[in-house]
Amino acid sequence: MKLSDVAREMNAEVKVSGDMGVQVQGCCVSDLLSDVLANSNEGALWVTHQSHPNVVAVASVRGLAGVIITGNKDIEPETLKKAEDEGVNVLLSEASTFEIAGAVYTLLKDK
Repeated sequence: MKLSDVAREMNAEVKVSGDMGVQVQGCCVSDLLSDVLANSNEGALWVTHQSHPNVVAVASVRGLAGVIITGNKDIEPETLKKAEDEGVNVLLSEASTFEIAGAVYTLLKDK
């Protein structure tokens, strides 16, 4: 499923649009950058409440489909700038991490 479709289904706000046509291959749910570096798969959508610039670096290095920041958390301007510079998709949702993880699972389980 395309990231643009996932974002629309979850009513997530697109804060930075790199390639919203990228196919979401799974989901990674963690607030530990080291965990995401070690265990995420390319094409996964990262669900987190972290919003600092290092999130973009990790998403870029791992080739993630994008990052969705939960809880309607304020995103640091440096993070958005870095995401624009690196072409990393950044979404924002009012929903909790639990709700988003469940929604992504539901959307992708039969795809």
